[in-house]
Amino acid sequence: MTKIKNPENLPEWHKNEDNSKFATKIVTASPIKMESTIVDNQTNNEILIDEFVKKILLNDRVALAKAITLVESNSENHAKKAKEILKSILPKTGNSIRVGISGIPGAGKSTLIEALGLYLISIGHKVAVLTVDPSSSVTKGSILGDKTRMEKLSREVNCFIRPSPSGGNLGGVTKKSYETILLCEAAGYDVILVETVGVGQSEISVSSMIDFFLLVTVAGTGDELQGIKRGIIEVSDGFILNKADGENKLASELAAKSLENSIKIIQDNSRIWQPKVLIASALNHIGIQEIWEMISEFVDIKKRNNEFYSKRKQQSLNWVFSTTENELKRRFYNNPEVKILISKIRKQIENDEILPIEAVEILLKNLFKN
Repeated sequence: MTKIKNPENLPEWHKNEDNSKFATKIVTASPIKMESTIVDNQTNNEILIDEFVKKILLNDRVALAKAITLVESNSENHAKKAKEILKSILPKTGNSIRVGISGIPGAGKSTLIEALGLYLISIGHKVAVLTVDPSSSVTKGSILGDKTRMEKLSREVNCFIRPSPSGGNLGGVTKKSYETILLCEAAGYDVILVETVGVGQSEISVSSMIDFFLLVTVAGTGDELQGIKRGIIEVSDGFILNKADGENKLASELAAKSLENSIKIIQDNSRIWQPKVLIASALNHIGIQEIWEMISEFVDIKKRNNEFYSKRKQQSLNWVFSTTENELKRRFYNNPEVKILISKIRKQIENDEILPIEAVEILLKNLFKN
């Protein structure tokens, strides 16, 4: 039986530093008591992986959160354990509808996600919300707190909210978002909502791991496509004009017509699914049911044409290549010889002893020398 050892029960990225200089003080929580099959202080805090996996499959939230932490960690030790867990839960994955949600700043994405999540739970679904926060340039941690932005939803038994820092990743998602989706599916969540950082050309990478991509905007900006890149419009399967209430309702209806015309020009009209533009007021829970009906219709059409399953297979293939790239990068920079070489190159660059292109060649030679 494979075991995870962590003598001090601390994450490997833990630093014993004075946190008084940070705007938000770091508070150490009291240890959570768990069954001996997962954590046993008498056996050196060992975690039994097969028992750990059973807990995930039984929707133990603590076990699920710990597994996601292992997956997101850059530690060599954690990476090995995460692979074993993912391999074990893989047969229990794939039974969900994965929805990516992005939008312009101020469009009310979090409010919309909370309203949609509450509606889905009310009709019998189990919802996992994976939110990707922009990362602090100083601490690399999350700037926003999604559980405080989705207070009602976070209290629901059938909802699991996991905020993760983007870590500077440009895809609008974290490097481990796909693996996190799989873990949530194994835990029994049948709808996965993935909120991305914001709108940008590179945000389209989220489409490589979800089934339906929803873009949220708002009327009254003068141009409802303002701030939205063409690339993200091309991959979007549905559009929501949020905050369509009060005096803004009429403006939202007019903007929806204008947006529909723009989409027809930008997107390929030969696709079996033509994106819809809906208006909604997440704050007042208006139009939320229609959003889910649109997503459900999309999934039904895609499944009938077998595009749903072929896309899932392509996503698995994309995962293989992206994971390989990340693993190569991690192993390269964690190599002791490379660390010494980089330190030497840094000094040479600072002293104008070598050109940047020469430094690149030195590093690549080290990579391929074996």
